[in-house]
Amino acid sequence: MTEAAAILCLFSILLIPLAIAGMALINTGLGRSRNAAHMMVGSLCVIGVAALVFVVVGFSWAGYRGGAGYGLFIQGRTWEWLGGMPLFMRGLTMGLNPAALTALLGLMSVAFTAIIPLGSAADRWKLGAMCLSTVFLASWTYPVFAHWAWAGWLDGLGRNFAMGVGFLDAGGAGAIQVTGGLTALSLTWILGPRRGKFTQDRMPLAIPGHNSVFVLFGCLLAWIGWIGLDNAGAMLYTGAEPGKVVLIVVNTTVGAASSALVVAAITRLRFGKPDASLCANGWIAGLVSTSAGCAAIPPAAAMIIGLLAGALVTYSIEWLELHLSIDDPGGAISVHALGGLWGLLAAGWFARLGDAKVEGSQWMAQVAGMATLLGFVLPVTYGINWVLNRFRPMRVPPEGERLGLDLYELGAGAYPDFLTHNDDLQR
Repeated sequence: MTEAAAILCLFSILLIPLAIAGMALINTGLGRSRNAAHMMVGSLCVIGVAALVFVVVGFSWAGYRGGAGYGLFIQGRTWEWLGGMPLFMRGLTMGLNPAALTALLGLMSVAFTAIIPLGSAADRWKLGAMCLSTVFLASWTYPVFAHWAWAGWLDGLGRNFAMGVGFLDAGGAGAIQVTGGLTALSLTWILGPRRGKFTQDRMPLAIPGHNSVFVLFGCLLAWIGWIGLDNAGAMLYTGAEPGKVVLIVVNTTVGAASSALVVAAITRLRFGKPDASLCANGWIAGLVSTSAGCAAIPPAAAMIIGLLAGALVTYSIEWLELHLSIDDPGGAISVHALGGLWGLLAAGWFARLGDAKVEGSQWMAQVAGMATLLGFVLPVTYGINWVLNRFRPMRVPPEGERLGLDLYELGAGAYPDFLTHNDDLQR
């Protein structure tokens, strides 16, 4: 990597906190007003916990391509399963080198992953439980799959089994978005729905977010941060040249725009007016779904991927509520888990890799990665949080929901000069 490429990569990584801040604002705006400060404090706490834990132990397991690792050598093929770096990032030369930049990108990525479940568990997740759950996410769940995807056996599927170029996930659609989304799904199952969300016959009731401006401004911040995430990931994980940044910016923007516009069109046709919160979810779903192949797909493909992502998210959110009674205030399951899985599969179909034979087999590597996410990450993250909940219940008691988490856990509300209504909890 040349010095100019390293500087561009570093600049791109430094944009990622804008995406994290955008997600924090989206989660806050889609929740109730009496829990707004709690959500923002929770965001800061999980970011801090994730960063510290990743420095201490997470990077040791995640490692980087070409770094030390643990694996098996079977029939002439190497299956690398776990990174083998020292704890506390010892021995890592901090500078403009690929190893240090990968470590920094991993630090930002694990913080991003940790903030995704907050939107799904909004209005009922204890602050301490958020931090404890993040410890295990940042120390095990994320680093293990990240190593598989970017340096381990999934990355080696191309070399070992001629499955394209191996698992393609330049911007973290799988390692970041799906991992965070599946953790969100696990938590909604464990915590259960918010009080007042469902009637006695399990029909969902609308609980609108309290601040659409937060949500929509968060989308704009996420757009900028996502460009940095996709560009840095493409350079470090797929070897993309600096000149690819133009294609990445175009694909990222086109994917988000087409997804949001199709959501606006669908909701206008169905409800008579566009739905602001669903349009925001569509925008993020477009960013998520184009991340995997951001540097390898043409703009027309990014548009198609975004259009289908928007349609999937619109109907998925409704389907989860109506048929599975899943209460997901932030839409993280549909946006990040479903949107990320669709993006991984689409990358296998639309990626332009310079070889027809390689392109024809790329979808197999993508399916292998998707199966690993559903068959490993989902059970592991559910099992960890289920055990944590058994020993230390993660949900606030009913009085905490009635009073609001701002007052119950922080002692002060986000909007002290305004009346917070509790009518939705009288049902």
